[in-house]
Amino acid sequence: MTDRIFEMQSAFSSTLFLTILLAIGLGFFLRAASKDRTTVVDVQSPLPPLEVLNGVSFWLEERGWKKKGGNVEEKLLIFNGNVGASTFLTIFLSCLGGVGSACLGLVLIQLYPILSWWPLLLSVIGAPLAGMIYRIKSKREEFLEVKLLSSDISSTCILRIKAHRDELIAIQLELSETLELSSENSLLSSPI
Repeated sequence: MTDRIFEMQSAFSSTLFLTILLAIGLGFFLRAASKDRTTVVDVQSPLPPLEVLNGVSFWLEERGWKKKGGNVEEKLLIFNGNVGASTFLTIFLSCLGGVGSACLGLVLIQLYPILSWWPLLLSVIGAPLAGMIYRIKSKREEFLEVKLLSSDISSTCILRIKAHRDELIAIQLELSETLELSSENSLLSSPI
């Protein structure tokens, strides 16, 4: 009889250990979901620099970016914008946090039956907590820098753009045809 109790206790302990590992995984997922993914890419265009800069500036302002200024000597334009959390990801992470907390509560009930149903209240805490952590961490002000590398009077344009990876992909998808932008490596095939 005591062997059977010991086996059950070790099974519950290993289940508790796995549940804690899942909670740690959720923590790393929350951290990665709100990580800054700023990238620098050089793009070229056969069009004159003024035409390309005007086209990029107009497109960015249409997307909600605001001109913050720049530096004439360095040929640099700076834009800023506020980034919010994804509603879908907030709901998804809240569900994951709630289910994970409920699982932890069920394991605690099995390990300590004297606690009755109280450990299930962890799901009431875990669900909104995961969503709130993601929403708070992912809300931030982002900057986009456009630097002209070619000369002002050149017939071709070379730009260095420093921005969030998703914004660079949008530039590549939407402006590559109209402004004839190209770069050495495609962001669409990048594994990061």
